[in-house]
Amino acid sequence: MTSLRSLTRDVERFLEYKRALGHPYGRGAYTLRSLFRHAQTLARRSDRVDFEAALRSWLARGPGRKPVSVTVDLGAVRQFCLFRRRSDPQAFVPDRMWAPQSTESHFLPHVLSVDDVRHVLDLTRTVRHPLRGCMLHTLLLVLYCTGLRPGEAVRLTLADLDLTDRVLTIRESKGKTRIVPFGDDLAEVIKRYLRVRPSTDPSSRSGPLFTRPDGSAVPINVASCGIQRLFRRAGLKPPKGRIGPRPYDLRHTFAVHRLTAWYREGVDIHARLSWLSAYMGHNDLLGTEAYLTATPELLALAASRFERRCRGESPV
Repeated sequence: MTSLRSLTRDVERFLEYKRALGHPYGRGAYTLRSLFRHAQTLARRSDRVDFEAALRSWLARGPGRKPVSVTVDLGAVRQFCLFRRRSDPQAFVPDRMWAPQSTESHFLPHVLSVDDVRHVLDLTRTVRHPLRGCMLHTLLLVLYCTGLRPGEAVRLTLADLDLTDRVLTIRESKGKTRIVPFGDDLAEVIKRYLRVRPSTDPSSRSGPLFTRPDGSAVPINVASCGIQRLFRRAGLKPPKGRIGPRPYDLRHTFAVHRLTAWYREGVDIHARLSWLSAYMGHNDLLGTEAYLTATPELLALAASRFERRCRGESPV
């Protein structure tokens, strides 16, 4: 049996330790606090709970949980339990086998066509609130043209934007900061947005780049819901459910469209993949591979290049 009081103390100590190492650890904190609330429910009015039983029932919560989700949850809990064992050799640590061993994800990203992107952008002009529509229009183009993660985009501040050198500074994302250049066309879109962007303090460079009509920062869930509503109106998603493209699929779309453009230009793809990997903020090419979905157009271009090479012709 484990004391809820000591469990609370250990969770906070563990989060403090993680953040001292430079990790925001937001997802991990959410996971551990969810487990703690579950343990509180099982303990009822008592201060003690069977931690092992609480963990088993918490991992099994909700019907049809995906193996990958359970594995991710268990990973965070194992780190916490191993941290507790440093001060208490008898502390319980769940085995890795507690999670389903089939962790393969069958999810296929939705790569939007250029026409799809244009259609969604056109729909932003019909958003009831013009300022909100302008914000969504600019956000969509930033995501599509730079491949930023949606969370990275909504966290941008005015200080992270350099319109002179055409770069965005992405601060402390996935444990590191990177510089993302962008083109003149996107710069003009951002300039137009800035002319109408509401702000409670126009002189502040620390203010958010993407704001609500009242000047406050746009939370990631609000931005995601706004983009998904546009996807539904464009007929890319059904009226309800999770089927169809997600905001994150704009990052997949960016990667595939960039690769397709390089194939059309006849450049050395193997030499350029490391550029794409660094641009997207990956540690290595393995992280980038997950975004390179083989679309029919991409396969046709690759096959055409291979055929020309076999004939001894220029691949261009």
